[in-house]
Amino acid sequence: MPRLAKLYFQTAIIFLIVGIGMGLIMAISGSHDVIGAHAHANLLGWVTMAIFGIYFALAPGKAEGVMARVQYGVYTFGVVVMTIALYLYLSGNPAMEPVVAVSSIITFIGVLLFAFILFSEDRPVAAQDA
Repeated sequence: MPRLAKLYFQTAIIFLIVGIGMGLIMAISGSHDVIGAHAHANLLGWVTMAIFGIYFALAPGKAEGVMARVQYGVYTFGVVVMTIALYLYLSGNPAMEPVVAVSSIITFIGVLLFAFILFSEDRPVAAQDA
């Protein structure tokens, strides 16, 4: 499995743990004010990153390029900052709204980079030792 695919899976499981943690906090407290941050952590963090990992595992030639590493960094940075800022915003900190907006745009750029990778020509995979 390409290193990038494994990195996506590792990052995805961290987001799943965080998302479940948020869900448990909401259930225990009875306050569901941060449900949006919980949903973003689970869908953009856990689900989407796992899908990216599956793609790169199935297309190892695409995982080797610099663009794939840049895409991982941009997307991950965007989702981490957005999830934290959205949690704080929904917890009653309106000053976080611009951070949510900017990090949402960064996340979207990460998705556009993935689309570029997806639609680009396949790179030949280096021969592996048997």
